[in-house]
Amino acid sequence: MKDMLIKNKPRASKRSDWVLNTTGIGMVALSLMVVLALRISRGDTPTLGEWGVLAGIPVSALIGMLLFPRWVDAVKIFFLAVITGAVLGFPYYTLSALCAGIVVFVAPVLQKCDEWERAVVLRLGRFYRVRGPGVFFLIPLLDRIAQRIDMRIRVSDFSTQETLSLDSVTMQVDALCFWLVWDAEKAALEVENYEQAVILSSKTALRNAVSSTDLTTFLRDSRVIERKLQATVDEKTTEWGITIQHIEITDIQIPEGLQDSLARLAQAEREKKSRILLAEAEIDIANRLADAAAVYAHDMNALKLKTLSILNEGLKAGNSMMLVPNEITEELKDGSIFGLQALAELHKKE
Repeated sequence: MKDMLIKNKPRASKRSDWVLNTTGIGMVALSLMVVLALRISRGDTPTLGEWGVLAGIPVSALIGMLLFPRWVDAVKIFFLAVITGAVLGFPYYTLSALCAGIVVFVAPVLQKCDEWERAVVLRLGRFYRVRGPGVFFLIPLLDRIAQRIDMRIRVSDFSTQETLSLDSVTMQVDALCFWLVWDAEKAALEVENYEQAVILSSKTALRNAVSSTDLTTFLRDSRVIERKLQATVDEKTTEWGITIQHIEITDIQIPEGLQDSLARLAQAEREKKSRILLAEAEIDIANRLADAAAVYAHDMNALKLKTLSILNEGLKAGNSMMLVPNEITEELKDGSIFGLQALAELHKKE
């Protein structure tokens, strides 16, 4: 029977009871030097070939531990070294087995975590404590590191599959999730793969938000939707010792045909608003003119001043010919406005 296809299948990871670092390797080198010094102090100096055997078996054990960092495998490597020395009949096989045993049981004892790391330690399969940062010790065969957890803020990018919005628009949304682990014990014990759980929970919440919101609201109120997503996912992940600091929508993809339709709709909306503004401006102008007419109807002097200002503006423009209302010409005949009356008298004398 074929296995069912599982989306987002987690990667298979080997179990690791410890991390063999430079500190552990240094301890192994120091222990080997002590053993060899004790052997030489007894007056039994190994030959060059025996030196190679004495160093080769522990180094082989060390390489095996790097490849298989588990207590069970370490014990197997130790017995394999003893059996190999016995079968091959090395003169120093006992010492070689002792060196291999030192490598197996001493190297993993001293462990180290960086400032931003925490190590969840199990003792005989049960939770013991969270260790780190700094140096700590493991009891051989009893303690093991279940998981090393990074306590820094992490950023995970994810996207939803094509989802229908509330107004039946196909959308694909990309987002970023900023989160961190605040309780290493809960993150290691409450959920199998907390990083994958955070991403899948965020994707589910985002897909639900898309399907329950129309496109216009989603575009207009994206910040509000982001805060709702953060609260929804954080409520679920708090039980795992994880907090969601922020979810940010980075991209919204819709079909090209719909993009053209939305562009035409936006252009029509802008044209509609411009026409409305123009009509409102005409109404304001008409109301102002009506107010001015009411003032001029009750004050003839103001009307005369207005007519003269119109004539003055025309003269400033330098027009060679002006169309002037009859009312203005009648006013000009009665007085000496602009010296026209004096000009007329000069013409009579001639």
